[in-house]
Amino acid sequence: MRNEKPPQSFRIHILLPPSYFLPPASSLPPPHFPICFFLQNVLYYILEYYAAENGVIFMTDFTKKSTYFYELPPERIAQTPVEPRTASRLLCLDRRTGALSHHRFFELGDLLLPGDLLVMNDSRVLPARLYGVRADTGSPIEFLLLKPVAEKVWEIICKPGKKAKPGTVFRFGDRLTAEVLDYAEDGGRIVRFACEGSLYPVLDEIGQMPLPPYITERLRSKERYQTVYAREPGSSAAPTAGLHFTPELLRTLSDMGISHSFVTLHVGLGTFRPVKTEDIRDHHMHVEHYTIPAETAAKIAETKANGGRIIAVGTTSMRTLEGAFAEFGALRACEGDTGIFIYPPYDFKVADGLITNFHLPESTLIMLVSAFAGYEHTMHAYQVAVQEQYRFFSFGDAMLIADLGGLPETVSDETVRAASGRLLARNAEAYEVLAQ
Repeated sequence: MRNEKPPQSFRIHILLPPSYFLPPASSLPPPHFPICFFLQNVLYYILEYYAAENGVIFMTDFTKKSTYFYELPPERIAQTPVEPRTASRLLCLDRRTGALSHHRFFELGDLLLPGDLLVMNDSRVLPARLYGVRADTGSPIEFLLLKPVAEKVWEIICKPGKKAKPGTVFRFGDRLTAEVLDYAEDGGRIVRFACEGSLYPVLDEIGQMPLPPYITERLRSKERYQTVYAREPGSSAAPTAGLHFTPELLRTLSDMGISHSFVTLHVGLGTFRPVKTEDIRDHHMHVEHYTIPAETAAKIAETKANGGRIIAVGTTSMRTLEGAFAEFGALRACEGDTGIFIYPPYDFKVADGLITNFHLPESTLIMLVSAFAGYEHTMHAYQVAVQEQYRFFSFGDAMLIADLGGLPETVSDETVRAASGRLLARNAEAYEVLAQ
C-alpha cells in the first residue's frame, strides 16, 4: 500500500544553490560546462518532483548570499559595448507569470504602453581614476575618487595604500596635486586636491573612466561609459541600464506617448562592493546622494493618477524612488542620502517596472532584481540568458521586467527588422549590426 502523503503544513527548510551538488561549472574545462549545467538542473527537477509527490515544500532562505549564486561562463562577460547602443538584446520578463520573450532594445516602445513614464538617473560619471607619483620619491600611485567631502576634499581609495599616509603629497601631471589628510573607512583616504580653478575640468583632461575590474578592454571613448542624458557629475560608476538609450529612441518613445523624467543618484562603489557575509542582513550598504526634482515628483504623481506605470531605468533609479519613499512615507521633491538595501521579500511602493542589465552573482543588485521580479522568475531568467548567450554586466544586454500581459512571442531577427523599420530607417548602422 502506498504511504499516505504527509500533511501540507509539514515543511522542510532547504536551500539548493546551483553548486550544492556538483562542482562549479566555471571550474571545469569548457566542454564540461554544459554537462555539469544539465546535471544540476536534472537533479533539481528530480528533487522537485519528489517534493511534490510527498507534500514537501522547498523553502528558499532569502537571507543567504549563496541563494543568489548562478554559474556564468567568463566569455559571457561583455568587454565592449554594442554599437549602436539600441542594438543590444532585451530579455523581457513578465513579473506576474514569469514568461520570457527575446527582443532588441530598439523595440522597447512596442513593449511599453502610452502613458508609461521612464524614470532615469542623469548622474554623470567622473573620470575618477587618476595615475600619479609620490612627490618626494616619484613612486607610482593610483587614486579612485569616491565622493566629495568638501570643496576639493574627497574620499578616495588608492593603491598601493601603504604609500598614502597622512601628510603625504602626490602629483598628477603638472596641474594637480593631492595631500592625504586622514584615513577613511574600508581602507580609504581623505585627500585635499590643489589645482587652478575647479577640479572637474582637470579630471576631464587627465582622469580615466573607472571601469569595473572585469572589463579588461580599453575604452575607445569616455562618452561610451556615459548615458546620452548624463548631466550631473558625481558618479564613480555608470548607471548602466541607461547606456542602451539614444536620443533617437527617446524621441521615438515620446512620439508613442511614453515620456521620461530624471532623478539623480551619484553611484558610489558601495553599490558594487561584494557581499562578504553569508547572512546578507550583516552586509553594510554605503550611502549614496540623491535628488528628486519637483518636476519629476509631480510627473510621477500625474502618471499614477492617470493609470500609467512608472518604469525605473536601472537599479539606481529604483533605489532612489524606493529609498525616498521609505524615508518620507511618500514620494515628493527631496534630496538626501540613501543606503537602502532591497532583497526579498520587499513591498515596492513606487515602481511598476524595471529596465536593468544582468548583474553579478551574489551581488546586492541581483538581490534587488529578485525582490522585484520574484526569486524563481529571476533565477530562471538568468539561466535562460546564459543558455541563449546574452552578454552580461556593465556593457552587456538588458532586461525589461514588468506586468507584460499579452507579451509578444519571440520572433526571428528578420521579423524584428521588419517590425522596427521606423527606428532602423533613422539608424542604418543598427541594420548593419543586426544583419551580420
